[in-house]
Amino acid sequence: MRQVIPAVEAKGWPRLRNLCRAGAGLFPAYGLHPMYLSSHHPAHLRELGEWIARERPVAVGECGLDFFVDGLDQNAQRLYFDGQLALARDFDLPVIVHARRAVDAVIASFKRIGGLRGVVHSFSGSPEQARQLWRLGFLVGIGGPATYSRANRLRGLVAEMPLEHLLLETDAPDQPDAGIRGQRNEPARLPFICQTIAELRGVDAEVIAAATSANAQRLFKLPVAASGDVGAT
Repeated sequence: MRQVIPAVEAKGWPRLRNLCRAGAGLFPAYGLHPMYLSSHHPAHLRELGEWIARERPVAVGECGLDFFVDGLDQNAQRLYFDGQLALARDFDLPVIVHARRAVDAVIASFKRIGGLRGVVHSFSGSPEQARQLWRLGFLVGIGGPATYSRANRLRGLVAEMPLEHLLLETDAPDQPDAGIRGQRNEPARLPFICQTIAELRGVDAEVIAAATSANAQRLFKLPVAASGDVGAT
């Protein structure tokens, strides 16, 4: 299985690089996550550019905006987010984006920076917001939340959305699916999510696995997988 593993703060970049070098099928993305805002410094944006130029990751991220958590300065978040978007554009890399209570602001940044592609992971916005993202060339990442029967809006979106804009994810160790509610999540739960989405769409799980693997391979420019590999983010 191929996995794209994003970083969240500068001090973790070397460890992630070493992890991915040691494991076949592991691909790094380097970024500055908004929930780790207190760990970031403006110099980290310059360092991120140097790191990307040297290490050539498959994406920039995880980056984004979080307007849900109290105490995270929104202007500072935008500074780091827009800086990372500009790096992704300049290096022609996709972005892995966190958008919690901030999808409209994230879309505005995409439009302002321009020339971008990527995925908004753990998507929880509206169908109209999803359509705006698709028009901009973005995919939406769907994981454990879609497996809960009460997630009506999200499950409705997953059932009807264009398959070419869908990625599967687990967001491990967070966001456990309904089968492991309250437990530590892990990438091995991806087939459960795949099966749930297949049931919502009325197709075989193999159809979802093949399509989302192809989407991930195309977005992140991953090497061709061995037979039976389903891919993951």
